[in-house]
Order: sequence, then structure tokens, then C-alpha cells
Amino acid sequence: MKVKKPPAHPSGVTAPKFNKDQLPKHVAVVMDGNGRWAKNRGLPRTEGHKAGEAALIDLIYGAIEIGVKEVSAFAFSTENWKRSPEEVKFLMNFSREVLRSRRDELNTVGVKIRWIGQEKRLMKSVIDELLSAEKLTEKNKVLTLNMCVNYGGRAEISAAAAKLASDAKRGKVSLKSITEKSFAKYFEVSDVDLFLRSSGEMRTSNFLPWQSVYSELVFMDVLWPDVDRRVLWQAIEEYVRRDRRYGKA
Repeated sequence: MKVKKPPAHPSGVTAPKFNKDQLPKHVAVVMDGNGRWAKNRGLPRTEGHKAGEAALIDLIYGAIEIGVKEVSAFAFSTENWKRSPEEVKFLMNFSREVLRSRRDELNTVGVKIRWIGQEKRLMKSVIDELLSAEKLTEKNKVLTLNMCVNYGGRAEISAAAAKLASDAKRGKVSLKSITEKSFAKYFEVSDVDLFLRSSGEMRTSNFLPWQSVYSELVFMDVLWPDVDRRVLWQAIEEYVRRDRRYGKA
């Protein structure tokens, strides 16, 4: 299948130009503000989630245009189960429908979709759609989209530690050989370079804590449904201006 270019932004704006080595390879996105966006318009919270779908797709197109290779989207956290049963049910059904309606579109532009999260409590139909999207796009190489559905950072670290302990118990791993580098192999997601959160809230909310210890945090005062590729590019411009020293002087 021939890979297509993402559609241009309606305004005609194009991505800023940076050297390849200046760009973040992996961008993590907390898509916050859907509920407030809807409330400001006198709409149900569910309408904010619907509006947020287009924001994510446009951000992905912008990531491809500028040269980002990996995006992790916090679609549904393990803490989101605390919301009302009605909203949780909507989000589960909505996640399924978005995957079904958008996977072909993302496939044509070369996006590889991966599901990161737990099966526990998820509807089987949602799991089936996630696995189907993974299968359809598994050979794509333009950009990897990690759909983090039923994901929690502490739960991920606990699961990685349990796998490591199991391997050590079976003699596959020597206790003396355990290092940060060897432990990192038990995680599915690579280190995050740029951590972007919308809505003005300044916290990471248990999203990719292991992978984000040296990421650049950028908090944008815009509600998620109002985000598009221009917000991503603005965050990347901020990222490029920063001096990443990793503890060095």
C-alpha cells in the first residue's frame, strides 16, 4: 500500500523547520479539558470527548509533518473508572467507535497503532478493536501511535517488577545483573522526550512516569478540543529552545 501524505491544515499553515536531531522523537500527550470545554458551551461532557477526537487526529498529522516518530496518547487511565458509570460506558463505546472509524485513515498515512494498558475491566469489544487496529497497522513505519487505554503508570511499573521477579526466580535473570537499563526492557514504551498536557493543569497524572523522568514538560493553557497541530508545533518550538543536560553541567 502506498503511504499518503497527511491532509494539510485548513489554514494552510505548514510545520516549522528544524534539524532532525533537534526534534523530540517521542511525544507523550495528556488530552485534558474535554469536560470543561463542553461545560463552557452548556453541553454534556460526552460532547467534549467527541470534539477531542478530531484534535488527536490533527495532532498526529502535525507530528508526521514535522518529523516526530512516536506519540503516546493518554486515552483512558486506570483512575478514570472513578467517573460516573454513564461517562465510563460512553468512553468505552466511544473508544471502540473511534478505532473502528479512524484506523483505516491512520493506516493510509503510515501510522502504526499499539495498545498500551491492562485488559482488566475493559469491554471485550474494545479489546477486539484495539487488537484489530494493531494487526492492520503493524507493518507501518511513518509514526507509532501508542493508544494508552486503561493505563496507569504505577500499575505498569508494578507489572514490570513482577515480570522481572518471575524471571529472576526462574533463573533467567541474575540479581547482580539488574540495572536501570535491564529493567527498562520490561516496559513497552520508549523514553519520552516531550511531555505535553493541555488545559493548563500542571501535573503528569500517573502517565508514563518511568519513561518521562528526563522529558521536557510543556503545559499549554488550551482545552483539548481546541488543540490542533499548531499547538504541537508550538510545544516543539519550546522544546527546541531548552537545554537538555541530563544532569551534566
